[in-house]
Amino acid sequence: MVLTWSSGFVGMRFSADYAPVYLVMLWRFVVLSIGLFPFVAREMLHAGRPVLVRQACIGTLAMAGYLAGVAGGIQHGVPAGLAALIADLLPIGVVLMSACLFNQRSPSIVWAGLGLGLAGTLTVCRDAVSLGAAPAWAYALPVAGMLSLAAATVWQQCSASQGKLSPLGMLWLQSFVSSPIFLVLQASQGPVAPIPSVGFAASVAWTAILATLGGCGLYWACLQRSSSARVTSVLFLSPPVTMVWAWAMFREPLSWLMVVGTVISGVGILLVINRASGEAREGALACKGSRRPG
Repeated sequence: MVLTWSSGFVGMRFSADYAPVYLVMLWRFVVLSIGLFPFVAREMLHAGRPVLVRQACIGTLAMAGYLAGVAGGIQHGVPAGLAALIADLLPIGVVLMSACLFNQRSPSIVWAGLGLGLAGTLTVCRDAVSLGAAPAWAYALPVAGMLSLAAATVWQQCSASQGKLSPLGMLWLQSFVSSPIFLVLQASQGPVAPIPSVGFAASVAWTAILATLGGCGLYWACLQRSSSARVTSVLFLSPPVTMVWAWAMFREPLSWLMVVGTVISGVGILLVINRASGEAREGALACKGSRRPG
């Protein structure tokens, strides 16, 4: 999951040389909406309307909200390293949102693990992060994107007992509802027609197959089997994996400081994972409690 999740940031970096980011996002979701439909048509036909409506809302937050925020920040001048760092605060955003919405308290060891994960991420990204010269409001976009995915994650975990779709069905529905959103975003900035070039086709294929089917598909599959704190904590390993990809593809530098940061994040992740069973039980109780009358 971490490997394919990290491919999304690399894909944005790769796509930037060939097309506007929103145009790549638009055709990424159009291709997935068409390509996946034969495999999920039966499931969509038999899924209840409440399930479809709920999953469409979750998909709007998780896919369109998250990507529009992160990619939009980069497009308006927020440095890619800083936008990726903000996006990688997802584990902390999920735990905070669970606490605020469902009064779900996380044990001290989970907070210690998240703190170590964040410290490791900051260490890894130290040389890759700069403030840049973007307008002040643009820095709020990746924050909003991260919070959008955090809200979708918590909502998905708490609605698991109310009927669900398969990970493939979720990806199709998320892609379907995201397509018109990115159509509007791209139309407000320029043409929406695909660019007839190998680079553009490769960008769409990369983000659709690796980032969406691989990264997002495995993310939702893991959430069906484990707690949100445990699954998202593993994403603290995304920055070092992303930088290894960037070194291999674009010859961006690596350093021993990144190794140190990765080790620190790994220790933090182990602390969170060791609390996995307790977190899962507490999350289920919190969600059930939030639905009780009075």
